[in-house]
Amino acid sequence: MDAWQYFCDHHFTYRSVGLSLDVSKLAHFDETSKKIDRESVFKEMSFLESGGIANPDENRMVGHYWLRNPAIAPTPELKNAITEVWDSIDRFVYAIHSGDITGETHAFKNLLCIGIGGSALGPQLACAALSPQKPKLAVYFLDNTDPEGIDTVLAQLEGQLDATLVIVTSKSGGTPETRNGMLEVAHAYQNAGLSFARHAVAITCTDSKLDQQARKEGWLKRFPMWDWVGGRTSIASVVGLLPMALCGINYKTFLNGMRDMDSLTRRHEPNNPALLLATAWYTATDGKGTKDMVILPYKDRLSLFSRFLQQLIMESLGKKLDRDNQPVYQGITVYGNKGSTDQHAYVQQLRDGLSNFFVTFIEVLTDRDNESVMIDDHTTTGDYLEGFFLGTRQALHEADRSSVTLTIDRIDTYHLGVLIALYERTVSFYATMVHINAYHQPGVEAGKKAANTILQLQATALEHLKSHPQPQTVLEIAASIRTQDFETLFKLLEHLSTNRRLQRTEADDPHQNRYLWR
Repeated sequence: MDAWQYFCDHHFTYRSVGLSLDVSKLAHFDETSKKIDRESVFKEMSFLESGGIANPDENRMVGHYWLRNPAIAPTPELKNAITEVWDSIDRFVYAIHSGDITGETHAFKNLLCIGIGGSALGPQLACAALSPQKPKLAVYFLDNTDPEGIDTVLAQLEGQLDATLVIVTSKSGGTPETRNGMLEVAHAYQNAGLSFARHAVAITCTDSKLDQQARKEGWLKRFPMWDWVGGRTSIASVVGLLPMALCGINYKTFLNGMRDMDSLTRRHEPNNPALLLATAWYTATDGKGTKDMVILPYKDRLSLFSRFLQQLIMESLGKKLDRDNQPVYQGITVYGNKGSTDQHAYVQQLRDGLSNFFVTFIEVLTDRDNESVMIDDHTTTGDYLEGFFLGTRQALHEADRSSVTLTIDRIDTYHLGVLIALYERTVSFYATMVHINAYHQPGVEAGKKAANTILQLQATALEHLKSHPQPQTVLEIAASIRTQDFETLFKLLEHLSTNRRLQRTEADDPHQNRYLWR
């Protein structure tokens, strides 16, 4: 009875959104909960939602909560901007599905989304989880600058480019990976004798490089992004909503789920689900990221959920400095796949290996919309999936491995919104608990700057070789262009020569190879 009572006391049900949270398999939860400064957490929440400057690096607000509930936006202008975008999406999607685009008849059958990070992960998750079996448009994604990856997607669209609508998403309009994908796709349209502009849509900030290009070239449509929406929380903006609507997903139901969860997590109550989940993270990781978070959703349609959460959590919480600019090196490492696939993969290590993690199980109660087939006298395939989930959960508990379980009634448009909104708020609450800013990402910018420096080094080396006809070693080239970064130069030259953009004379020692302009 004591065990049953303990479970009841640590299993929380939220019938209004079809979700429950179980922290009964997490040791020391009660002790941690008593130490949490709830008032600071709720004070920060109110600050964010009222339009406070949450990203001081860029003097920006953080307003993804307004996207599903414009009524709480701090100004009438912001409220109107959000609702106007909804109307614009509806009109555009109707025109696409009806085949009447700006007075022209055009039958689109495919959708190609070009973006990276949050500009791709959100739409990918939504379309994978929610698209009907026969979507309005078949959707494809370019989310990297890998040439072979681009070729693979374009090969799938061979002969169908004229029936393919392309969405290019970049807040700044200058994201290199997105720009590269756009240029490759535009080249494919040109080779097919088609106008890329008459198939293209831009999602970007007003007057960005991309916005200017789309306006100048006469693209089909331009949709606005706002600087107060971060990429990892942009799924509720046009970034996620437009691809959803084009595939036939009711995005307003998705927003309803997010709004309802926001209302639930806005309550100043001990059983606030985001407060409980953030406390669970703090308990499991000692508030210092000492253990990894393993995401195990027991549903194929949530197979991309761990990737989505990886960006949302790690980009938000992975910080060197706290709010007082003191070194803290915070973060929680996130990985996962899906159950019960992982019964045959890394669950072996979770059960018997290093205890350097905690698991979040995501249980989905509804197996399928239609009646299940009985594969044995008393069991269905869904029963087996539930059995594997419960068995793994129990096996980990017996080995003193911590876990949290989220249960939702079903995977549908509404409940995916519920789940994502819960995690967005939990990230914010946890960041407040550990005294970091979840809404800036200086590490990402540092990586971009380093990449630009490296590409400039490559350009300098190529210009030098173009004007010098004799083969040269890495050290000779480095001396001529006055760089001490020999290792990076070597890697660049090897890449260029392997791709036949330079000639390479190979030596017994690869570091003595010589390079010549082709």
